Amino acid sequence: MKKTLYTAFMAVAALSLGSCSDFLDKKSTAYDTDGFYMSDAGMNDGVTAIYRLIPYDQNWGVPVAVMQDVYCPYALMADENITISAGGGLTPDQGYVNTYWAGHWNIVSRANNVLSGCALNDENFNSSDVAVSEQYRRRYCEAVAVRDYAYYNLVQAFGDIPFFPKAVTPEQYTEPRHDKEEILDYIIKELTAIGESGILPWTPEQTGRVGNGMVYNLIARYGLLGGSHDVGGRGQEYFRIAADAAKKVMDNHKLATNFGDLFTHAGQALSSTRSEILWEYTYCLGSVNHTHKMRYGHTSRTAGGSSVRFPSNMLAVVYECTDGLRIDESPLFDPAKPSANRDPRFGQTILMHGDQFWWSNHEKAIEVDVYGKTSNQYPNPRKKGSWYKTNNLDVTGTSYSCARDGVGLLWQKYNADETEGFSDSTLDLIIMRAAEAYLTYAEAKIELGELDQSVYDAINTVRRRAGQIDFDKAVPARIGNQDLMRQLVRRERKVELAMEGVLLTDFRRWKIGDILNEEPVYGQPISDIKYAGLTKADLPTFKKTDRHDLNDVPNYQAAGVDEKYTMRDAKRFWEERFLWWPIPRTDLDRNPNLTNPEGY
Repeated sequence: MKKTLYTAFMAVAALSLGSCSDFLDKKSTAYDTDGFYMSDAGMNDGVTAIYRLIPYDQNWGVPVAVMQDVYCPYALMADENITISAGGGLTPDQGYVNTYWAGHWNIVSRANNVLSGCALNDENFNSSDVAVSEQYRRRYCEAVAVRDYAYYNLVQAFGDIPFFPKAVTPEQYTEPRHDKEEILDYIIKELTAIGESGILPWTPEQTGRVGNGMVYNLIARYGLLGGSHDVGGRGQEYFRIAADAAKKVMDNHKLATNFGDLFTHAGQALSSTRSEILWEYTYCLGSVNHTHKMRYGHTSRTAGGSSVRFPSNMLAVVYECTDGLRIDESPLFDPAKPSANRDPRFGQTILMHGDQFWWSNHEKAIEVDVYGKTSNQYPNPRKKGSWYKTNNLDVTGTSYSCARDGVGLLWQKYNADETEGFSDSTLDLIIMRAAEAYLTYAEAKIELGELDQSVYDAINTVRRRAGQIDFDKAVPARIGNQDLMRQLVRRERKVELAMEGVLLTDFRRWKIGDILNEEPVYGQPISDIKYAGLTKADLPTFKKTDRHDLNDVPNYQAAGVDEKYTMRDAKRFWEERFLWWPIPRTDLDRNPNLTNPEGY
């Protein structure tokens, strides 16, 4: 009885929080006396309470779905040498690791409580013998899918983990880790049954809920994970699962007309954009209680932001020029003007010196300046439309900034909406979208050795939507070449999906942590040189080894140009044990049957 009352209390307590989606905004309804989750009302409220745990605060008001990519070499935190991907603070006592672990287990726990107390299970959820409504069945499927999403994030980070398909009993508190293969097979089978049942619609009835597109995209994620790590020696089988699941998403979800529409309020409301978004977490316009702080932490100090998370140059150099060639290969690339003639997604994802962005509620663009001590960036309250010079806090300020603590880059993705303020953002955060499925399909087929027209079309569909040239027109030799296609699809995943929680998993699946972390992070040129003083002779090399070339990893020291660029995170390093995160020490102390890789 205690457990049931506690579960009900947590569900109702969660419903008191502010929200935007209709289903998240409703007050708790009366429960049936036969059991909290036996009625439509109780099941609806219980599943709603699971959804509320998804965007838990991973760092200063930023939900985990975005913060995950800050833990990989393609992004940076403001403090030196704390990037988890480079061994900085990667211990069982690391705060970010502990929060990540606990946050996802909270989702699993709440979902399992609902699933254990409802009228359905994995054997009868689609049976007409159980007298429940269609809505009830949908809520059951949603609870399973959201729980399995949390399990995915745990498995991709920690590898073998404890696994509980049902609510945990006291006897299970000392369970050891379960093998990844067992977990992947169980969940893929479970999600496939839900997808094939047709209970969930491809387009959810309300924004924020999961539909069949999310289910199959999650299956594809599990398949890609199992294939890349060759789990159980069955890598090819898992790649096949990934390709088949991703194809179902492609057949039922088209891409938005414009890439930039995915990351603004107006754009997210368009029907073409709605088709691409498989799952998002929704926020409430005008709310002061249900917002996220992502934009605040990504914006220039001079413009009033806190500027504590930045893109790494590891990501910036990957974007091709408009001719479809990498910056070291394209005649269009000018080191003195590095944002010119680039893949359109570059400027829609990253801001750098000389680029402009809009300051909310004002009618003039601000120019990013990582060198000047003064900046013409503040509106004159006495004369509308005029601006006056003031200190450039990105250079002269005492707090974190892109110039002082980053490498001269800022995030533009999610920050281009002119209707939003800097501090409290209500822009919906995308957790999954169809473009990922297109690229997952292509990667899985490439790894299967099936380089056919469907692979080429999937990649070019994503590129064309962005306004980038077809890859085969730029480099015809890619057709039929597995290594060149592998390079291309990895490049596409980086430039298309940056800051969407995918790249953390990707670089570890590809097992390239060693080459991404073998030297410090280099960024904007030093002040004696500035961008204007750079020539093509000052570019890093991407061809230190075949692995560097394959994965578009720049190396400044091998090219002998490292002294010309600003540098940070000098103590980066990589060890094999970093492939999997350590389980937090608090859980190791509670359960002596859990173990971590040697060295933690």
